[in-house]
Amino acid sequence: MAVNGYQYYKEQTVNTMTPGEMLNLLYDELLKRLTRSELALENKDYELFEQSIQRSMDIVTYLRDTLNFQYDISNELSKLYDFFLFELIRIKAGRNSTIIGEIRPLILDLRDSFREAQRISS
Repeated sequence: MAVNGYQYYKEQTVNTMTPGEMLNLLYDELLKRLTRSELALENKDYELFEQSIQRSMDIVTYLRDTLNFQYDISNELSKLYDFFLFELIRIKAGRNSTIIGEIRPLILDLRDSFREAQRISS
């Protein structure tokens, strides 16, 4: 019963988020999954690594697929998301956490830029 209540609460929370809040949540989750991937590699937990990288790829794909191309910036974001997907594939194929360290600052900067834009527009 409590699990169903928690699941309902999570669904309601997601359903009532603004687009900006959802975007922040997705970026935070992406960063969390990348960190989890790094830790899984360090611990040689390859199953968790595969799951975490795949979830990261799913998030980036979702971000790319939901872009609104009425805005000029969407074309640039699409290219950036394609770059992230390419790098995530490289990470997955080579089990290379060094690349995570290279793309994390880009993702952080992008997340922070969206947060600042949301703050200014509020």
